[in-house]
Amino acid sequence: MRVSWQGLARSTTVRLVVLVFACQVATTAAVLWYVGSASETALTRQEQATVGELKDELVSAYAAGGQPRLIEEMNERLSFTFGHTAVLLLVAPDGTRLAGNLARWPRGTANDTPWRVLTLYRTSSVTAERIGLTAVTLPDGSRLLAGHVVEGTLILNDVGRSALIGAMLLAVPLALLIAVFVGRLIDRRISTLATTVDAVSAGDLSRRVPADGSADAFDRLALGVNAMLARIEMLVGELRTVTDALAHDLRSPVTRMKSVIEAALRDADDPANRLALGQVAEEADIVLAMLTTALTISRAEAGIGRDLFAPTDVTALLRDAAEIYGPVAEDSGFALSVGAVPEGAFMLHRQLVSQAIGNLVENAMKYADGGSAIVLSAESAPTELRLIVTDDGIGIPAERRDEARARFHRLDPARHLPGSGLGLALVEAVARLHGGSLELADNHPGLSATIRLTRLVS
Repeated sequence: MRVSWQGLARSTTVRLVVLVFACQVATTAAVLWYVGSASETALTRQEQATVGELKDELVSAYAAGGQPRLIEEMNERLSFTFGHTAVLLLVAPDGTRLAGNLARWPRGTANDTPWRVLTLYRTSSVTAERIGLTAVTLPDGSRLLAGHVVEGTLILNDVGRSALIGAMLLAVPLALLIAVFVGRLIDRRISTLATTVDAVSAGDLSRRVPADGSADAFDRLALGVNAMLARIEMLVGELRTVTDALAHDLRSPVTRMKSVIEAALRDADDPANRLALGQVAEEADIVLAMLTTALTISRAEAGIGRDLFAPTDVTALLRDAAEIYGPVAEDSGFALSVGAVPEGAFMLHRQLVSQAIGNLVENAMKYADGGSAIVLSAESAPTELRLIVTDDGIGIPAERRDEARARFHRLDPARHLPGSGLGLALVEAVARLHGGSLELADNHPGLSATIRLTRLVS
């Protein structure tokens, strides 16, 4: 089955997966960014505190004993920390180096610098190092620079950033897997509900949504739907029982009434009486046909007749219908023909499907004003068989097709013609018995009625 990008974009499940994925990635990115930023900030502040403390101690030494005491303190610290990480420099007001382990004052560094990181060479090192430093001008105009090698800290920050990037790259597929899992879990629960609804729509009112006893929202929804379906099944069953009983009980008195009318018609001598009795007999036939059709619809909607499905040659089925209704159609001014039909046998209820096709042909003969041709055809697909009856009459407006399918409902132009308003209702009931549906569409001109039968085994 081909799935379009537009269809995927409209899918609620896909949107949910994307939303969960985006939220997880965004949350993970925010947490990792915060951890990385906080770590770098903490390390930088620690370096700044170390350098600031060193500068303050040297300034205190200068205050206690002047420049000689400062130089002595600097030499002691450099001697103690030689080869380690301390960076010190004292220059005279004219820039002459007085003490320290830097050859000269760093270019571009102000006399008073609170914090700065530069790449410099110490006199004891042959490689450039990244150094965090601070500078201050002393009362005699000399300048003091105190610093600390931060190469290790910066490398640690770089390693931390690389680790965070790696963690983010690992989190993306994990977030996607979690989002897909959540989406499939929800989709499975919704699909179970949709499957039950589809089965109920097809007429199986005994289906129920499985409940797992978790008492979550889905479980409560399943229990609510099941209670609703149980109520609907009970009401439909009661209605069906009443309808079937009424139709069945009325058939006998109507049949007896028709027999009495026919007997009276045979004995009547007065032409007026014979005409009146004939009209009453016709009305009795209509009532009897309505009762028979109503019973057939009720039984089809109840699923009665599936045990009578048998392999049926669709070509023979349509040709038989054309042979039966051909002369009547010709008398009504229509040419009835059989179009393209797929070869092979299909599992269906031959009698009911034949009756449904006959109803569509009769409707076309009655209501396709201005038409002259009725065509029976069929199309086969992997999952369904489509039986199609088309005419070239006036058709039915799109906004009134659902109205035309309603039981006992007849569109205004057809009210003057004999009929019960059950023809299309029977066709739809037969289609649902086969797991399908009835579709009405434009034939340009005329009407195209398609019976979709989906429960087929060839």
